[in-house]
Amino acid sequence: MARFKAGIIGCGGRGRGHAQGYAASPEVEIAACADPVEEARANLAEQFDVSRTYGDYREMLDREDLDFVSVCTWIGMHREMVVAAAESGVRAIHAEKPMAPTWGDAKAMYRACVDRGVTVTFCHQRRFEESFKMARSLAREGAIGRLVRVEGACPNLLDWGTHWFDMFFFYNDDAPAEWVFGQIDASEKREIFGVEVEAGGLAWVRWKNGLEGLLATGDAALSGVANRLIGTDGIIEVIGGRDRPPIRIMRFGSDWEVPELPGPQVNPTVLSVLDLIDCVQTGREPVLSGRKALQATELIFATYESSRRRGKVALPLDVDDSALLTMLEDGMIGPV
Repeated sequence: MARFKAGIIGCGGRGRGHAQGYAASPEVEIAACADPVEEARANLAEQFDVSRTYGDYREMLDREDLDFVSVCTWIGMHREMVVAAAESGVRAIHAEKPMAPTWGDAKAMYRACVDRGVTVTFCHQRRFEESFKMARSLAREGAIGRLVRVEGACPNLLDWGTHWFDMFFFYNDDAPAEWVFGQIDASEKREIFGVEVEAGGLAWVRWKNGLEGLLATGDAALSGVANRLIGTDGIIEVIGGRDRPPIRIMRFGSDWEVPELPGPQVNPTVLSVLDLIDCVQTGREPVLSGRKALQATELIFATYESSRRRGKVALPLDVDDSALLTMLEDGMIGPV
């Protein structure tokens, strides 16, 4: 018999992804799910044998005695739902990324969980993907000498950039960042899950141990490379995509090599849920802990703030809004 009960808020693709994780554990029963769209919650309930469904997540939290709650909804809903779940008395919350539309919202939902002793994680699942794990291991083993810079490219800072900032911390053993210098372009209107994002941007980050990082968004592509790790003796690239190796390494003076990844990759979202379940039982910090998610999120809003100030921003970040959203609202930037 299962020891724990889980509930899922948001029954779309990501909600089903989290459900796969709970279903993979004999310790957990998916007791309920909630979604205002009847078809979505019915489909999830049928697929994962969930006995009770709700159109209102608050009703689910009130009626069910849950241990785990997954929040798999649009960004602007995260704070309200995470805080409500924490207040309901659950033991752990697994939420989708990015954390929130503003830095203040991100901090508030994390604090609500910490104050109530609730374990909270955010699904930066690439920490469980074999190519990123191998890149980190190779760098830590000194395969490219001393790591001096990390680079990434993606469509935007908020939705995609949160993954790459998290990877930068992952490669650097979660050492604290010192400052951010950035710029954003808002000449075109772009929106992700109900929140406006930049059309393009650049973020230069310095960590306290000297590592530097560059994240470019918009049309930047890094020749199709997701992440690049540059050391004193070589380069590691995490690539991916069809007909391309997931990872390669070049030591200066030699040709590119393609290391072999271990075994088939288990679904990283499933692994993220299983890790959280284990942490509730053992008391250790989750791989995707809220603390780690918060440090990646801070770099997003520090980049926006640097663009507003037109200068370097020292961390910790001392504003609560999203400078991007504020500047758009005030007409300081935006499509002409």
